[in-house]
Amino acid sequence: MTDYMVRKAPLFSGLDDEAAADLEESMRRVDLKRGQVLFHEGDQSDRMYVIAEGKIKIGRAAPDGRSTLLKLLGPGEEFGELSLFDPDCRSGTATAVTEARLYALSNHDLRPWLESRPEVALALLRQLSHRMRQSREVVADLVFSDVPARVAKTLLELSTRFGTPKDEGVHVWHDLTQEELAQLVGASRETVNKALADFGNRGWLRLEPRAVVLLDIDRLKQRSH
Repeated sequence: MTDYMVRKAPLFSGLDDEAAADLEESMRRVDLKRGQVLFHEGDQSDRMYVIAEGKIKIGRAAPDGRSTLLKLLGPGEEFGELSLFDPDCRSGTATAVTEARLYALSNHDLRPWLESRPEVALALLRQLSHRMRQSREVVADLVFSDVPARVAKTLLELSTRFGTPKDEGVHVWHDLTQEELAQLVGASRETVNKALADFGNRGWLRLEPRAVVLLDIDRLKQRSH
């Protein structure tokens, strides 16, 4: 079986070679430099994207001018699926955290393709349902969890997607600034830094520039609840 890039995305993981090849022929490659904006909040949404290399952050601006980081995405993840059903304005701004290579698919090309492949349409609905559950969990965490618990949970979640196991622990290259990491947690930078310092003093992790080494996964899991 050919290793098609598009099959790295959960939405298209079950495609056979012929379907994967057909889909990739319809996609347009997009290369981004670090810090480059792919689209802004409020832009017209007319396509979805699959990340082949690099990391993309999705953020929103509050009415008072503050920024919120909604999610950090990496290779094999897709975003912008809602444009397939509701080609309205973008609900967030997508920015390259690192150099990135994406593949874009317009709703004009994908919709008829989905109609002939109901299994992919079902996978898309499952993916959207998963995103909705994640959103509900984020809201629940903001209401019921303290900041240290949210910091621990965020680091563990990042480790499952961007972590590399080493002898001393799991190296998590998130490529975020301290302010961006705090936005992802949903708290002030000062409060998040205090929690990180406490975890470091306890020997649970070690901070590095735009990265963290998780030294005691079990303790972090306990603290995340």
